[in-house]
Amino acid sequence: MLNQYETVFILTPVLSDIQMKEAVDRFKNLILESGGEMINEENWGLKQLAYPIQKKTTGFYQLLEFKSDPTFIKKLEVNFKRDERVIRFLIFKPDKHAILYSEKRRSNKKEAKEA
Repeated sequence: MLNQYETVFILTPVLSDIQMKEAVDRFKNLILESGGEMINEENWGLKQLAYPIQKKTTGFYQLLEFKSDPTFIKKLEVNFKRDERVIRFLIFKPDKHAILYSEKRRSNKKEAKEA
């Protein structure tokens, strides 16, 4: 059975747009190759960090919502830790209320785009 997960990760600000897209695609492909499925992807752009991480004060924030086998999460964590482009990451399994909220937020965003 596939569980739903969300991950937010911060990429180093020294990357070009192409390098940033390559990094995001790498993690998306990792999810898909493991038999997972992508639900949503959001690029939150360059944001100020609350405190410096590795002497950096900004970073590119990225959100991925996906479904995968629970055993895959360890593999994803290892890949985040090994990738020097990722300065922070968080993977969590939302409860049913958070999942409903995410779906509602996505549909509101879609309606706003269409209007």
